[in-house]
Amino acid sequence: MLYDSYLAIITFIELGGNVLYLIAALTFLMWTLIFERVWYFQAEHKSVIRESTVQWESRAERRSWSARQIREGIISEASDRITGSLPLIQTCVALCPLLGLLGTVTGMISVFDALATQGGNARSMAAGVSQATIPTMSGMIASISGLLGATLIKRKVDFEVELFEDHLTMDH
Repeated sequence: MLYDSYLAIITFIELGGNVLYLIAALTFLMWTLIFERVWYFQAEHKSVIRESTVQWESRAERRSWSARQIREGIISEASDRITGSLPLIQTCVALCPLLGLLGTVTGMISVFDALATQGGNARSMAAGVSQATIPTMSGMIASISGLLGATLIKRKVDFEVELFEDHLTMDH
């Protein structure tokens, strides 16, 4: 069972070319970062908010210009920690289809090479076409899956930052 899965993956990579290794590595990185953000919200987020709130609440004066600047600094630091690796996740989502297109180009080069050296041998051209289409499909699937995770995390980050800003009152 495990061997059959391994064999299917190796066959798929052979059909799609070496670019699939890059797409797989980027997808693994992207989903590792997505799971890290989920873990952050489950385990660390409350302590970050608590520490920042205690820092703000310990101030005796909260109405002056300097107090507002300190509040903005506290919000900015907490926002950076809440956002975490979201920009890197979004970059990975954008890079997946580009790597797929790189696979398309390398596959088409194989097709043109087959045309030039073998005079249009259909079998060798078909290998180049599959090498051109499989990375494109893989890059798009990886990007769409990451887009789902990145969108959910982005919505959570925006909500939590806005909630934190509202939580730091300036009333006393």
